[in-house]
Amino acid sequence: MTTDNSGTPPAGTEDGLARIDGLLALPFPAGEESEDNGVHSSGPGHHLLILRASQDFWDDRSPERVEPAEQEIEDEFSALATALTERWGEPGTVDLWPYLEESQEGAPAPEPMGQLCNLAGSMQVWRPSPGGPDAPHVRESRTGGRWIGLAVGQADPEFPIWLLAAVGETAILPG
Repeated sequence: MTTDNSGTPPAGTEDGLARIDGLLALPFPAGEESEDNGVHSSGPGHHLLILRASQDFWDDRSPERVEPAEQEIEDEFSALATALTERWGEPGTVDLWPYLEESQEGAPAPEPMGQLCNLAGSMQVWRPSPGGPDAPHVRESRTGGRWIGLAVGQADPEFPIWLLAAVGETAILPG
C-alpha cells in the first residue's frame, strides 16, 4: 500500500464513516486487487483502505515533525472509533503480532492480517450484524459475517503514518 509523500488531508468523521460503509457493502473480489495508487487493496475475504495518511518523514524525522502527525492520525482514529462504538458497541482488540510471527515462520497470514501485521501491532474490531438497524450497508459474506477494523500503522519510520480500515470475514478472527 502506498500514498504520495504529501499525505492526505483530514476528511472528517462523516467522510470516514461513509468510506467504511462503502467497504462493508463491497463484494470481495475473486483475486487480489489494488486501486487508487495502492490506497485500497482487496482480495478474497478482505478489503483494506488507507483512510488518512500523514506526510512522509524522509527529509525530517524530528519529534517536532513526527509527533503532531501522530496526534492528528490518533485524533481521527479516536473520532471514528467513537462513532463506530456508538453504532455497534464496544470493539474488541486483535493482537496482530501472532500473524507476523506466523508469516516469519513461513505460514502466510490470512488477509488482511498479512498486510496489517506489517504495519500495526493491534487493531480495534467491531462485528456489525448484517441487516441490523445500524448496519444497512453490511453485506453477508460466504462465511456468515464481516468485521470492520481500525488501526494506526506505519511501514517504517520514514514512511507516512496511516489510519487504516479493514473489512474481513469473521472466520479469520480469533475467538
